[in-house]
Amino acid sequence: MAITFTTTSGSKTVTVHDEAHGSAIGDFVYFENVSGLNTAVNTLLTAEFLIEAIPTLNTYTITLASNATASFSDTGAGEAFYLLETGIATSVAGPGWGSGTWGRFGWGSTLDNLYNQTLRIWSADNFGEDLIFNNKDGRIYYWDASKGVTSRAIELGNLGNATEVPTIATKVMVSEADRHILAFGCNPVGSDIQDPLLIRFSSQENPADWLPTATNTAGDIRLGQGSEIIAALKTSRQVLVFTEHSLHTLQFIGPPFTFGESLVADNIRIIGPNAGIAINDRVYWMGQNNFYVYDGRVQTIPCTVRQFIFANLNRAQSYKVYAGSFSWNNEVWWFYPSEDGTECDRYVVFNYLDNVWYYGTMNRSAWLEPGTAARSYPYAAIGDGNLYKHEIDGLFDDTSTNPSTPINAYVESADFDIADGDQFMLVRRIIPDLTYEDSVSTNPTTTFSVKSRDFTSGEPTQTVSGNVVRTISTPVEKYTDQLYLRARGRSMAVRVESDELGTMWRLGAPRLDARPDGKR
Repeated sequence: MAITFTTTSGSKTVTVHDEAHGSAIGDFVYFENVSGLNTAVNTLLTAEFLIEAIPTLNTYTITLASNATASFSDTGAGEAFYLLETGIATSVAGPGWGSGTWGRFGWGSTLDNLYNQTLRIWSADNFGEDLIFNNKDGRIYYWDASKGVTSRAIELGNLGNATEVPTIATKVMVSEADRHILAFGCNPVGSDIQDPLLIRFSSQENPADWLPTATNTAGDIRLGQGSEIIAALKTSRQVLVFTEHSLHTLQFIGPPFTFGESLVADNIRIIGPNAGIAINDRVYWMGQNNFYVYDGRVQTIPCTVRQFIFANLNRAQSYKVYAGSFSWNNEVWWFYPSEDGTECDRYVVFNYLDNVWYYGTMNRSAWLEPGTAARSYPYAAIGDGNLYKHEIDGLFDDTSTNPSTPINAYVESADFDIADGDQFMLVRRIIPDLTYEDSVSTNPTTTFSVKSRDFTSGEPTQTVSGNVVRTISTPVEKYTDQLYLRARGRSMAVRVESDELGTMWRLGAPRLDARPDGKR
């Protein structure tokens, strides 16, 4: 039925009247064929709007780009088109099996909202210049690049000549070498009921043809282990498919079967749909309690910080874990929500060339590797709606403020010891190895600190520090030759830090003068 509008002259707020609209705050709507209002107001309503408030079941409010030039009450007309409703921001765990009284729903009746509500997670892939995407357990959509950047995507099933397109899927992907669309955890042909272990594929080079025939390559495969598909990652030769406790490979083998599937390993888990990444035909992922790599066989990656990471992880929000790569530095990054957080606020990094781990705090929800010349740096996103460019040549943490604020930057090693850790040692000096290249400060300075412990737990029993100052920048950079310190303990840790404006530093391989020692 036609909708109507209420406007107030001099106000940007419009009340839209649409009986039983069913929308939620945060959803988006656009209108077509708006008429009956004055020309200026009609023009203002030809945009996409955020639903900001819902006074009644039959009304909601939107905000115009500028003030209305006339007042109208329940007048005008038009058609409303509601975009996909807003998904939940945080996973919500329901009571689960056994909640409520016995017989509460009756045999065969519909269960109310007592199950885990997971996040709306999107998957997307390029089909040539076009885009295939879907939201977890939702429909598949297709965006045609030839129609221009202002065009909207449509349901894949609404393409011309579409046949038996899945109406629900956990994830979609394009098998690039052979040009098939893959739908994971989808409904079978002739049914609307989702099969969480079913993989269907379109005919080659035809994203709309999903009905298997003797003359096309469409078909399906059902995994034999697990209860649902959690994630899928593609390499140049195959696709890895994860269930909640098994790992499978999917390979193009050509007609008549098109794809072949094999079980790689069981009792293997991935913590979330985006917790894995493929790098140079190796696949790295974060499991429930370990980190793994697949290079033809599954291996556990020894992790020196494993206990710390998994002990401080909010497992209820594990589907937010996101893996990214930074090939410049031979690194895999995982962003994850800490125990007390609901968003990704920490990271752990694995350098697969040096087999080194490091971690820190940073709020990032997605990560994009450098690629084209237009994207020569890593990009990351957080929940504030902004994109952030990483690893650029910059000196200030915040250039939008006046004055600018310095970065409080530091690197701290893990504890180390000598022999079997039962001896005391004495550190007498540090020979630093760093560069202040690109610093604009006259005398850039960093502070080296040695933290000593008599026992492995608790706070350091002693902390001694010294400054490393650059004295000459040209023709050869020179800085403090050595720092004389006296630290004694069974274990040590080294920290390098700075909080000065105009100071940029990179750490190399500092050396410590240490020897076994007794304790008075």
